[in-house]
Amino acid sequence: MVASRSARQRKAAVEAGPLSTVRIDLDSAEQFAYKVTCTTCTAKGHRKWSTYRAGADNGYLAAMDRWIFHLVEKHPGAEAPCLAYLEAAQQRLHERRS
Repeated sequence: MVASRSARQRKAAVEAGPLSTVRIDLDSAEQFAYKVTCTTCTAKGHRKWSTYRAGADNGYLAAMDRWIFHLVEKHPGAEAPCLAYLEAAQQRLHERRS
């Protein structure tokens, strides 16, 4: 059975931890697009820092990897379940760069 968009959003929000806001939209190809926003950091002016990844290239992993790197860099003492996947995220980054 395929999980609904709201179920996926709840799961992603739990994984991302308390410093995040997670939203799943549909992109132009009707695929899930994951947006993870930091509740404390700003990127440009008044805009909150966020990552937005479409579902074509496994958007969940791409968005969560970027979020993990943000947590490690900007919030080193933060706790979130997704940090358990830091090593796997680093491996995927290394593979993309090679």
